[in-house]
Amino acid sequence: MSGSYRSAWKDESVLAVLDVAGKFVRAEVVAYREKWEQQHYVDREVWKKAAGLGLLCASIPREYGGGGGTIAHELAICEAQAAALDTSWGNMVHSGIVAHYILAYGTEDQRKTWLPLLATGEVVAAIAMTEPGAGSDLKGVRTRAVADGADLVIDGSKTFISNGSQADLVLVVAKTDPDAGVKGISLVLVDVRDAPGFQRGRILEKVGHHGADTSELFFTRVRVPRENLLSGVPGRGFGQLMTQLAQERLLVATTAVAAMERAVRETVAYTKSREAFGQAIFDFQNTKFTLAEAATTAHVARVFLDSCIDLHVAGQLDATTAAMAKWWLTEQQVQLIDQCLQLHGGYGYMREYPIARMYQDARVQKIYGGTNEIMKELVARSL
Repeated sequence: MSGSYRSAWKDESVLAVLDVAGKFVRAEVVAYREKWEQQHYVDREVWKKAAGLGLLCASIPREYGGGGGTIAHELAICEAQAAALDTSWGNMVHSGIVAHYILAYGTEDQRKTWLPLLATGEVVAAIAMTEPGAGSDLKGVRTRAVADGADLVIDGSKTFISNGSQADLVLVVAKTDPDAGVKGISLVLVDVRDAPGFQRGRILEKVGHHGADTSELFFTRVRVPRENLLSGVPGRGFGQLMTQLAQERLLVATTAVAAMERAVRETVAYTKSREAFGQAIFDFQNTKFTLAEAATTAHVARVFLDSCIDLHVAGQLDATTAAMAKWWLTEQQVQLIDQCLQLHGGYGYMREYPIARMYQDARVQKIYGGTNEIMKELVARSL
């Protein structure tokens, strides 16, 4: 929040992407928020328009159809979306997560097949980890991908899947060897446009993120070629997940900080414009102290996040630090937004005010990407 502070990772090219992404999200996503919230997903046209501006797979090399940027450019898009208070468009999963699994672990054929389609928006991607009986405990997944000749046969169910109802490509976490523990977990690419036995369930009703496509998926003897194993080799899924989840947690942390900064700006503006007992609400000592604390928290959060991003851009962000960032920043987000809502009084509880939507949308940040309790467990194991 300091006027003289600038994130070192935001060079001119990253700032340019941040600007383009912010304008796009406000004009093409937030402007139609009521529609997305009613239908619980954004139209495919949003994906195509984003692709036209280079906002899909911005951090994927140009040889695979991407923007040729770094993860900093992807994080800038994520930040722009959070700053605009959009939680409907699932690009973070599509470009920031699934595309990077394919880039990092896919065979050359898998990269050349799928990444260009993700970059153009022709294909929307999802990753199917969570199950009705397995969330943060990925060792507990029950979905199976059993070898049968030249194919894998997938059986199981997934829930809380972002982009689930619209996805064309689903990266499925499954057990290819149920008796091998974590060494039996694999990631399988499933083209659900042509997958007999695949069925989409409900788009789920949530406390917040009303415009986000979050769905149930069911697999009943879905056959895919063995070549659809990510990396082409079974049993590597758990290690791949543990490595890539650090980036996912950094993406979540980025949205938390952007939301905190926006909450402070909104609340300062509101309290300066609203009067009570003959003076602006901002002029009460309690308001000043609360906002001073909130601004300080947001700035500390920004500096911590920037440190993590600098490490990640340099390829040095470890899983422990990513877990620290995820749990602490989302915890601060929820607390800070609650304090800012209180300063809005009754209007803070009205969804026509941004702070009310921010309050609803913040709570899940402590749950997805690995619950904050699991994050603390991961940190504790390093001590």
